[in-house]
Amino acid sequence: MASACDAVETGSPRAGIPRIRHPAQHRSGLRTPRDRRATRELHCVRELGGIEWTVVSQSRALAGRVAVVTGVSRRRGIGFAVARRLAAMGAELYLTHWAPHDAQQPWGADDLALVRRELDATRMVDRSVDFADPEAPARVIADAVAEFGHIDILVANHARSGGDGSLWEIDAEKLDGHWAVDARSVLLLTQAFARQYRAERDEIADRGRVVWMTSGQQLGPMRGEVAYASAKSVLAGMTATVAAELIDRGIVLNTVNPGPVDTGFLTSDTADRDPAVVEEIHAAFPRGRVGQPDDPARLISWLVCDDGRWVVGQVIDSEGGFRRSRW
Repeated sequence: MASACDAVETGSPRAGIPRIRHPAQHRSGLRTPRDRRATRELHCVRELGGIEWTVVSQSRALAGRVAVVTGVSRRRGIGFAVARRLAAMGAELYLTHWAPHDAQQPWGADDLALVRRELDATRMVDRSVDFADPEAPARVIADAVAEFGHIDILVANHARSGGDGSLWEIDAEKLDGHWAVDARSVLLLTQAFARQYRAERDEIADRGRVVWMTSGQQLGPMRGEVAYASAKSVLAGMTATVAAELIDRGIVLNTVNPGPVDTGFLTSDTADRDPAVVEEIHAAFPRGRVGQPDDPARLISWLVCDDGRWVVGQVIDSEGGFRRSRW
């Protein structure tokens, strides 16, 4: 009888990640969506150099886990790319979006019905949430727990765009607006998420994963985005401190800087900045293309899996070699 160790690697055009198919499944042809969702993780134990290793198929590495992903409102966004990967890996999803914000941006709002349909999750709940409301983070976590019974993963991807300016253009309202959405809500979401878990220092389990998003403010200037940069830099600066407190409850926190990713703001017809600046940003990437949403999504999906358990309290720059100068 064939074992899981003999599994055949196949591609997943929908999610863009490798899958492992047992030989019997490979011979019987493609699985239906229902069969695919029911498939459990494939485990294989090998002994190498006297050490026993367990290999888990990444195709279902998150089966049975629940992920809260915020800012999943557009198919061109990072949040959508993250949610799609986690769903393909077996996670059940609780998603938030705030379409009124997107409607005010040059790229506009997406059709949420299409967003839901294209994610194809085993189970998914989504809510419209304005994180400018200080009570929203606690409500989101409470609602997610009520829906699923528990939460294993939090990816705080939401952010406020626009309503910004240079040092000479910002005011208290702009600063407070970005602080509320880009920093305060993330800290409160993390607090509410962590309160699910009791502190048991004598026997810490590998319990939860949290990923924050920043924008590389520490690596170079972001002209004309003082309010956004100030709020996002808080997350980068607080990562080590909050991670040290979360690890006492068995929760791993890391922050990802995806660099410039074209979620619409680097496309000529939907850009939110001068065309000359967009052209310079494109030229600063050595690989002939700007970042795409699936680039950070690959990293995030790895961090929230068991394989990412040993990376703790880091701000990880994933910029594809982007050459920063004045942006």
